[in-house]
Amino acid sequence: MLTAFRAFAKSWVAALLIGLLIISFAVFGMSDVLRGQFSDSVVTAGDRSVDGQEFRREYDNWRRGAEQQAGQAITPQMAAENGVIGGLLEQIAIREAMGALLHKLGLRPSDDLVAKQLREIRGFFDPVSGRFDPNLMERVLAENNLTGDQFLRGLKDQVAETHFAAGLVGGLRAPRAYGALNALVDLEERDIAYFPVGVGAVEAPGAPTDEQLQAFMQENADNLRRPEFRVLSVVRFAPRPEDVPAQLSEQDIQARFDFRKDTLSQPETRTLVQVPARDQAAAQRIVQRLRAGEDPAAVARDLGVEPVRYDDRPRTSIADRVVAEAAFALDEGQVSDPIQGGLGLAVVKVLKVTPGRSPTLADVRPLIEAELRRDAATEKVYERTQAYEQAHLGGASLSEAAETAGAVVVTLPAVSEDGRGQDGGPVEGVSPQMVQTAFQLAEGAESDLVEGGQGDYFAVKVERIIPPALPPLDELRPVLTRVWMQREMVRRLQAKADALAEEVRGGKTMEAAASSIGARVTRAAALTRTNAQEGGRLSDDALVTAFGASANEVFRASDVQFGMIVGRLEAIRPGSAQAAAGLTEAARPQLTMAMFRDISQAASLAARDKVKVRVDEARARAVLGLDAEAAPAAKAPAKSAEPKA
Repeated sequence: MLTAFRAFAKSWVAALLIGLLIISFAVFGMSDVLRGQFSDSVVTAGDRSVDGQEFRREYDNWRRGAEQQAGQAITPQMAAENGVIGGLLEQIAIREAMGALLHKLGLRPSDDLVAKQLREIRGFFDPVSGRFDPNLMERVLAENNLTGDQFLRGLKDQVAETHFAAGLVGGLRAPRAYGALNALVDLEERDIAYFPVGVGAVEAPGAPTDEQLQAFMQENADNLRRPEFRVLSVVRFAPRPEDVPAQLSEQDIQARFDFRKDTLSQPETRTLVQVPARDQAAAQRIVQRLRAGEDPAAVARDLGVEPVRYDDRPRTSIADRVVAEAAFALDEGQVSDPIQGGLGLAVVKVLKVTPGRSPTLADVRPLIEAELRRDAATEKVYERTQAYEQAHLGGASLSEAAETAGAVVVTLPAVSEDGRGQDGGPVEGVSPQMVQTAFQLAEGAESDLVEGGQGDYFAVKVERIIPPALPPLDELRPVLTRVWMQREMVRRLQAKADALAEEVRGGKTMEAAASSIGARVTRAAALTRTNAQEGGRLSDDALVTAFGASANEVFRASDVQFGMIVGRLEAIRPGSAQAAAGLTEAARPQLTMAMFRDISQAASLAARDKVKVRVDEARARAVLGLDAEAAPAAKAPAKSAEPKA
């Protein structure tokens, strides 16, 4: 494919098209030609937008967390089928809408406040010195695929939302009536009589026939059906040991050193102190006191601000670029005039200047040699990929083109879309990118070369597609038989419990009904919603049923162990007034927080409606390499492989 592109670029047709593009850029301007036609925004809220790269970062953050929980790779297709993409877009839309609305309402944190918040983030502090480290901040942001502008915008939004939330919760207190109502419900007392209906009360079911098991399989087909599998042939292109040259010429080493000398040089570093100022008057006082020789830390302490110290840092390590330019224009010992930087007003004093240093060839020779060997190996890989592509474009199959390029084709065991084999374990040698590529192809189709990362390339052919199917009955017979018999036993227990409950409703005493199956009646008195689970005497199903029943109502529910119970609600009494009064006050903080969460959620949804929001799900799907079609509705979490009883 790359070869075809290069060939096209040399043709007269491409020259004509490129010429027309150059003319259009010259006449209309590049921004006018591109504006509105190549927007990369997936979410727009007012004057704010989230582009494809930011959406990809947020999706990747979600994916990493989900993969850790699930213990398996999650592809974009799997995420889309479970409604994750639409849900993530909605979260982003609400967040951006809230940010836009707060900004419109005038909730805009000052630069001083943002700078103060920035310097309080412990992850940006040097663990040895305990000081704020701008260089560490930039490294942490880079590791999380964040730019400084993106992080600062998020920090400003967080400060604004915190102030907004403080305004909501300030003075908010749940009415006492809310707590009283909860207390009355929680402290209400109920007396319950019940007896168990165990497996000894019914006849055990016999073994199922094949016909019954087949019908049971069909009932649970969605749980039992195996996913689609694909048999793949893969050709890989990666550096080989023989690709790395044993000897390097001195001429090549010297040439590479000359080329890399500037980037390998040690830049000039400076030790300086930056003292923030609230306004110009304060900045002028700082300048005067520093130039008079006062200690920067003492000056900052008197003014109630936190100084920022940079020890032996290059220009690029200074968080504020405007401050960096001013600081590196000063001599050692000099104090700057007030500097209006991107993070606020400040004054800088340079404490030490360490000149830069250019390395000698001897200093960096191992590094230069390693680079040359790596580049030589990469060039060999590139030559093989070119030989493969030329043969493939010429009509050769994947295996024929691989043979021409001197590469080996490997046929892998059948693999599912989540990278697992038919035995349920991971398939060795299969990457998520390889699986994603393969599941976009038809049976017999071959992919183009795909970059696999770290200088590797691969191409894949789908040899065979094994469609989703139910396993053979004999393979599942033991587990199906066990679950079928459990289900039949539950049905018999439920029928027996229902019959006994009906007898009690008809006038039979609980004791008489229990003795008919050799059981005894147990009574649980003064149960409340706060103490009912103590001791584990009754199952959750029994408690929910009992606390939803009317006085003297007879009911059937699941027992704690395998079985059923028949119960009667014998009495309902109000709780202690004194206890209710205490619980009313104790519960008010919790109820207040619940009210606050409800108000916050309502405010977020109101912002979503108030601000003009546009969500481009098709573009978001395209960013993840999916077809730009509407995502399906969210599905339930993946089901277990065992049939339901």
